[in-house]
Amino acid sequence: MTDRSIPNAAALSGWRKSSYSSGDGGSCVEVLDGHPSGVPVRDSKIPHGPALVFPTASWSSFVAALKAGGPLT
Repeated sequence: MTDRSIPNAAALSGWRKSSYSSGDGGSCVEVLDGHPSGVPVRDSKIPHGPALVFPTASWSSFVAALKAGGPLT
């Protein structure tokens, strides 16, 4: 994977909010599934801002650790 960020995340469609996001406009993280370079992640309050792209395996490990309630390493 060469690109670790996407300068204008609004250029991509299909973003979904975290299931932990509230409907009151609080802190929200959005992810994009199926991107060829990994898993793009952005701040939903800044849709035209950048997105960070994480390797798929790293993102999966992160989510699994969150779900398990274990330490993030």
